[in-house]
Amino acid sequence: MLNLSLNPEWRRRCDGVSRRDFLRVGALGPLGISLAGALSWKSSLAAQTVAEAAVRPARAKHVLLVYLGGGISHHDTFDPKPDAVSEIRGKYKNIPSVLPGIHTGELIPKLAKSLDKVCLVRSGTHENDHHETATNWVLSGRFGSPFGDHPSMGSIVAHETGFVGKVPPYVAVPKNPSFTWELGKSAWLGGRYESFKAGNPNDKSFKVRDLSCPAAVSPQILERRRTLLGAVDTLQRHIQGNDQLATYDEFALKAAEMVLSPEAQRAFDIDREDVKMRDRYGRTEFGQSCLLARRLIEGGVRFVTVNYGGWDHHAKIFDNLDKKLPEFDTGLSALIGDMHERGLMQETLLLVMGEFGRTPKINKDAGRDHWGRAGSLIFAGAGVRPGTVIGATDRNGAFVTERPVRPADVAFTVYDALGIDPRKILRTPEGRPVEILDQGSAVTELYG
Repeated sequence: MLNLSLNPEWRRRCDGVSRRDFLRVGALGPLGISLAGALSWKSSLAAQTVAEAAVRPARAKHVLLVYLGGGISHHDTFDPKPDAVSEIRGKYKNIPSVLPGIHTGELIPKLAKSLDKVCLVRSGTHENDHHETATNWVLSGRFGSPFGDHPSMGSIVAHETGFVGKVPPYVAVPKNPSFTWELGKSAWLGGRYESFKAGNPNDKSFKVRDLSCPAAVSPQILERRRTLLGAVDTLQRHIQGNDQLATYDEFALKAAEMVLSPEAQRAFDIDREDVKMRDRYGRTEFGQSCLLARRLIEGGVRFVTVNYGGWDHHAKIFDNLDKKLPEFDTGLSALIGDMHERGLMQETLLLVMGEFGRTPKINKDAGRDHWGRAGSLIFAGAGVRPGTVIGATDRNGAFVTERPVRPADVAFTVYDALGIDPRKILRTPEGRPVEILDQGSAVTELYG
């Protein structure tokens, strides 16, 4: 029996937009309706802005963001300072990389040998040392409150590109980065442009919930249940001004198609990978997340975020890095090498970053604290010149001395690579015009 319920209670979001509670369709759970927030492929907001779209040449079709939430220490990885005093230099020795004159920390030897395939940026910088604010800033390219005033890059990409085939446009593995508030991901774009959360592919029982047909429900039954969406059309005619309801039938239908889609099933099915390939990435959550991300890029997902947090080491940083850096080294180097071997880098922009670096001086608890003034990033693929280094920091790794790269510049570069106009005007649900980015420019040195 179809169970439809509509709660007319209004809720106030932190952006000031009032919305009715979302329609609950109890009988449609097996259709993967929980995907609806992430799977909007057509909306009134997009219709408002389609005429404003600019035609821009695209270098990339996909973006793969490896996000190091908490703030990885640049001193102990990509920007060691061997001539600094011990309180700054830290525990690790530096080792030569494949690039002449460029050294890394000793616990990332595989990445040191992979620098000829990427561009290392040693001059990421901004002026904020708070997790929430800095995270939302670097993920959106726009400075705002810690409550997430602006949509993330992934949400903007989902809005601007929509669906390619029958996979979500924006996927987070295993979930969204920490320190982003619930409304700090898609913000005023709405839940329809939120990421699809894949879960942890290293779990033995890993199966993407919304793409898994219940054992007792056949595809034929699922197909018939799609016809129940007609009930939504009836409700839509009776309730005005609810944009989520107005497009519910369309992205619910898309969710149903994904449940039945061989393309989506195949992209998320990491068990199809050879055992040796899975071992190459490392049998860790991060390693298997990188491998799943590669599969999703192959499957057509436009924007994939691999969320690898846990870098906020205010105490005993070296005890923690002793454990984390080897799995980071294995997983990321495997991803870089594998994508090159498969030719995926030609149309994929790879970006590796956190929200900030760490303080030069080791504190009294043998840790390093938050430091927005300097940090390292990696770009690769989509025309980026491999084997190059951009920017530099001073002898203590405290301040940028050459070519500062700010959050807006990173986001501008991402949008520009995808052919999205970073200055395009979008409109909020109230009709207020908002630029995707209000500042920044592309890091043109990436391309020579």
